[in-house]
Amino acid sequence: MHQLIVILDFGSQYTQLIARRFRELSIYCEIRPCTEPAPAELPAGTIGVVLSGGPASVVGPDAPPFDAGWLRDDLPVLGICYGMQWLAQTLGGRVDRGAAREYGLARIDVTELPGPVLDGLAPGHRVWMSHGDHVAVVPPGYRVAARSSSGTIAAMVRDDGRVTALQFHPEVAHTEAGSRLLERFAVGVCGARRDWTPGSFVDEHVAALRARIGEGSVLCALSGGVDSSVVAALLAKAIGKQLVCIFV
Repeated sequence: MHQLIVILDFGSQYTQLIARRFRELSIYCEIRPCTEPAPAELPAGTIGVVLSGGPASVVGPDAPPFDAGWLRDDLPVLGICYGMQWLAQTLGGRVDRGAAREYGLARIDVTELPGPVLDGLAPGHRVWMSHGDHVAVVPPGYRVAARSSSGTIAAMVRDDGRVTALQFHPEVAHTEAGSRLLERFAVGVCGARRDWTPGSFVDEHVAALRARIGEGSVLCALSGGVDSSVVAALLAKAIGKQLVCIFV
């Protein structure tokens, strides 16, 4: 069984990029909508949770509902943009509305105790911002980990280092060494073994399909889109001539 990082999607245009970056690091992850209720037990092998960015305001009426049960069991958490603001607002900090949206390249400087994800970053580290609101006061038990050149809180970290929140987006190419920051979270904080590859995903699902279908036949409605084409390709690899595809 592979370890799992759960990415909870608050509507960011970059959520798929977060997943791609982890998968490039050979770490398995799954994206779930932020509105999905937390299960009675978290998926087997879950080692960390990521809260994505999003277009809503945590202090506005359009903030999406979120089940904090996803954050139980003291799993490591990485909050990105909206995710950072949700953590601050929910845990007793304060989020203020920005007078204007900050969008584009920015420079940050880490504090003396930045935590395991940001430790060692050179002054003026380049990042990509995309936010309106900002964290004005960090919650109890947290400290400021980095500030932007304008003085805005750019990151915060829980005192034990197991929860880190970033106002910027490490998943985009514009953020300098962004993949390294995600790797520090996944490997350094969550303890990911880096044992997943796209090839292993195919092999595991082909084996599971063969075991489930046996000698039976399968009728697949194939539209030519990504989803149905991937399903058809996996089925063809698993059962060959037992598969009949109908173009719809």
